Amino acid sequence: MGTPEFAAVILRRLLAPDSPVTVVGVVTQPDRPVGRGHRLAPQPVKALAGSAGLPVLQPLSLRRPAALTALQRLQPDVGVVAAYGRILPPDVLAVPRYGYLNVHASLLPRWRGPWPIGAALLAGDVETGASIMRLDEGMDTGGVLARRPEPIYPDDTTATLEARLSALGAAILVETLPAYLSGTLAPQPQDDREATYCHMVRKDDGCLDWTQPAVALERQVRAMQPWPVAWTTWQGKQLRVLKARVVDTPADGPPGPAGPERPQQPAAGANGDAAGRVVRWGKGVAVGTGKGWLALDQVQLEGRGVVPIAAFVNGYRTFPGSRLT
Repeated sequence: MGTPEFAAVILRRLLAPDSPVTVVGVVTQPDRPVGRGHRLAPQPVKALAGSAGLPVLQPLSLRRPAALTALQRLQPDVGVVAAYGRILPPDVLAVPRYGYLNVHASLLPRWRGPWPIGAALLAGDVETGASIMRLDEGMDTGGVLARRPEPIYPDDTTATLEARLSALGAAILVETLPAYLSGTLAPQPQDDREATYCHMVRKDDGCLDWTQPAVALERQVRAMQPWPVAWTTWQGKQLRVLKARVVDTPADGPPGPAGPERPQQPAAGANGDAAGRVVRWGKGVAVGTGKGWLALDQVQLEGRGVVPIAAFVNGYRTFPGSRLT
């Protein structure tokens, strides 16, 4: 049971010749419209299942009797869930005799919920990982069978970290399944006192608040890749920020010339607030924040393509000296 590429990596590993199980069917979310033409397109798991000749179920709701009947006909011994995107009701949980194992992209009980990778980046965690958990009726509250850590690198985005964690989760899963099915490995309860939670990411979560510290904004830029992408507003248009980095400037002293080590200090506004002010930084720009400066490296103006910041500044000479909101 899964939908996006993260889940497709898990399915691909379960279909490998040395897999400890035989996949009897796939459950994935209904096709969704994509692109300007809003054409229905299969999600990655459905595409992979189709190429493997597997039965594919796409119920609108798992609470409908027809969905339960279709699952029961597959007669599964165990279910594997990875980024399916829906809570399983009790009667569905009861279908496989060994229950369901969930591949979760965090070190549970940290970051229970639907967006653990981005949440770890936003929080500034230096480590995350993958967990194999037996599903129960709660939100990622079931017993854990295995965990494996993975470092978070300074340039990681949700996309790069997800790629590593899906492969890590797949490897742990195939190592865990034989012992679990034989009864020699039992789920261990989570410590609810250590639990943290994350919510499903929304488009508005990409909006950059320039009164926040530069460190937090840089994490937000990385967390919002590949979707919804961090953004701000310039001259009434949305400006997407795809790459950025924190840069330092002295807290006091006279402003120096713009250069690779120091941005040109903007004049203070009426309230002494430089948040959102764009100043030259070498061949590019840095933006004032609630604390520190954020150099923009790659941007995309609404209706335009993605460009390096130097090219953007060359095309829009009034950008330095303006203010982002």
